[in-house]
Amino acid sequence: MNPVTFNCTVLRDGHQSLAATRMKTEDMLPIAPILDSMGFSALETWGGATIDAGLRFLKEWPFDRLDALKKAAPKTPHMMLLRGQNIVGYTNYADDVVEAFVAMSAKHGMNIFRIFDCVNDPRNMETSIRAAKKAGAQAHGTICYTTSPVHTTQSFVDMGRELADMGADAIVIKDMAGLIPPYVTHELVSALKKDLNIPVWIHTHDTAGLGASTYLSAIDAGVDACDVSISPFANGTGQPDCLRMLALLNGNPRKPDYDTDKLIEVSEMLKPVYESLGKFTSHRNEVVDSDTLRYQVPGGMLSNFRTQLKEQGMEDKFEEVFAEIPVVRKALGWIPLVTPTSQIVGVQSMLNVKFGRWKNITPQAADIALGYYGRTPAPVDPEVQKLCAEKMGKEPITCRPADLIKPGMEDLRKKLAEKGLPTDDEHCVIYAMFPQQVEDFYKKPEPKEEAPVQVNTAPAPVPATAPSMTVIDNGITAQVSGPSGSRDLTIVINGQAHSVKVERVG
Repeated sequence: MNPVTFNCTVLRDGHQSLAATRMKTEDMLPIAPILDSMGFSALETWGGATIDAGLRFLKEWPFDRLDALKKAAPKTPHMMLLRGQNIVGYTNYADDVVEAFVAMSAKHGMNIFRIFDCVNDPRNMETSIRAAKKAGAQAHGTICYTTSPVHTTQSFVDMGRELADMGADAIVIKDMAGLIPPYVTHELVSALKKDLNIPVWIHTHDTAGLGASTYLSAIDAGVDACDVSISPFANGTGQPDCLRMLALLNGNPRKPDYDTDKLIEVSEMLKPVYESLGKFTSHRNEVVDSDTLRYQVPGGMLSNFRTQLKEQGMEDKFEEVFAEIPVVRKALGWIPLVTPTSQIVGVQSMLNVKFGRWKNITPQAADIALGYYGRTPAPVDPEVQKLCAEKMGKEPITCRPADLIKPGMEDLRKKLAEKGLPTDDEHCVIYAMFPQQVEDFYKKPEPKEEAPVQVNTAPAPVPATAPSMTVIDNGITAQVSGPSGSRDLTIVINGQAHSVKVERVG
């Protein structure tokens, strides 16, 4: 049997899951060459929330990070997570914008596009798959694993076959909540391997403590690759640690060979980085969270919602809100809980509890009900759909949502030109998703006003024949002399001398 291979996620999902996506490029560059030398089947370096968070919080231009990491790790294929027609944003974008984003990403070195859709509608993945292959990259069709009365092993296999027919180079089982049990994993991987002639990869999180055992079952069933991270950006809400997985595979004929000394070296290098991001980490994200099994939602959603409920003064409604989540999911066609649907379902559940069921409906929840996010796994509740149509003033659709969106690249180019910003395709595609963040990125800092000169006039006794002295305060040089009742100052600011007399009053 061929050894299983590992993909390393520490440069993307590792810090997204455990440190709010706040790792800077400068913190990644020292470890990138080491990771590049280890023989991973892929390094996940981009996509997901890294583009949004990097631009919004770290003030890093997204393609600069990709260029830097590609230069630092040129041998190993680079991989990114792409939300299909949502790209890395939170709504559907025009086909030409999706195509341009994929083309630019491939131009800057992206090799593997892991493509998923938040409602598991393959129609929303077709443009991305086609664009990736046109750019000479691999397109991995991704199945978002979830549980519901309509989700079965056969339904997932059927989706995998549809993605393979679209041209996907591999199929990925994406278990974003860490919920897939070992025996179900074995059944699903076995069925996909039997039905398809392309590789099958698997991605999970260790939020509920199932991740490592899930991987062991997948490996026994013949999965081709597993996603792992490196401690301290591993385990908990992240992926299982690479060193830990190697230990668990001791004696297994499919155990891969990765240099444990290098893994330990990288882990030691990452420890101070993790500590520096302490305000973005949480102990709750580092340990097994059984609530994930109970509520069947991603761990990140759990931790975020605890905070949001507190901000809304609804801490005492936690159980009620999370009990409402399956109600909302069922009404909206048993959609998976993954970005952005997890946030949409969570907010709608909170509104249902706070104001009464379906009394207040978010535009995003209404769009799911009306088909503007795509075809849902099960039919939407007709009463909820009717209510959404009335509230939003628009009718349900059954076509692919992007068919209703006109091409966008030329309009984006015009908007950027009007604002005096670069108009190349890289800027157009980032601006399409994050216009305010791009404008803020290029905004010139406000000029700082010169602070008024502060002179200490406290009534401290000064000798009658005070000697001359030089005082340096905040870069301002002053020659001080004079009797006890006054001081003559020669102040030098930016190389210009100013004579000032300061007198004590009282």
